[in-house]
Amino acid sequence: MKLTVISVGGSIIAPEKPDCGFLAGFRAMIASYLENEPEAKLVFVAGGGAPARIYQNALRQVTPDAAPSLQDWLGIKATHLNGMLLRAVFGEWCSDDLVTDPTAENITFSGRILTAGGWKPGFSTDTDAVYLARRFGGKTVINLSNIRKVYTDDPKKNPDAEPIDSISWHDFRKMVGSEWNPGLNAPFDPIASAIAEEEGMTVICADGRDIENTRAILEGKPFTGTVIGA
Repeated sequence: MKLTVISVGGSIIAPEKPDCGFLAGFRAMIASYLENEPEAKLVFVAGGGAPARIYQNALRQVTPDAAPSLQDWLGIKATHLNGMLLRAVFGEWCSDDLVTDPTAENITFSGRILTAGGWKPGFSTDTDAVYLARRFGGKTVINLSNIRKVYTDDPKKNPDAEPIDSISWHDFRKMVGSEWNPGLNAPFDPIASAIAEEEGMTVICADGRDIENTRAILEGKPFTGTVIGA
């Protein structure tokens, strides 16, 4: 079995609303990949995107002193909504329930694709992706978002920030620190990074809107992105 975990960012599933054009193109590409790779299996972990942002903003406007955990739960439920959308879109290959706890003992993976959403406050979907990769023996996590590469700094704030083609876990973890919080602007969260390094995983960060680029990653061909753990 050839297993790859793909973290599908909410920013590409539903940037403002569900992106039907992206979902249709992504489905067609994955169908072609699975047909050409009969031993391949995929895990999709969905991010929250617009639903998370809209509902969290509504909570803050109505009750500015709402507990941070409530904002977290709204974001988590948004990942479940997007995860169920992915499960429905890929229903032909998904025969198992949406995973909402990557540590649960009763997770089954009988189809070609398994879908997952967020778990609980204090954990990002990056961590969910790494947990599921470890559980099913995967060594590669593809982190799809709306950025082409990891940069040495936030390019929106620092014009001297430079794109990175590859970086070791040691150097990457020096960049992002060791603690995660929901507002952290990091291409891959520190807790997930520590686990991925420990398990000898490779994480590839790329722009998921470029569907042919994602196909190239899956097929082991040249691609645009950043390899962490090289």
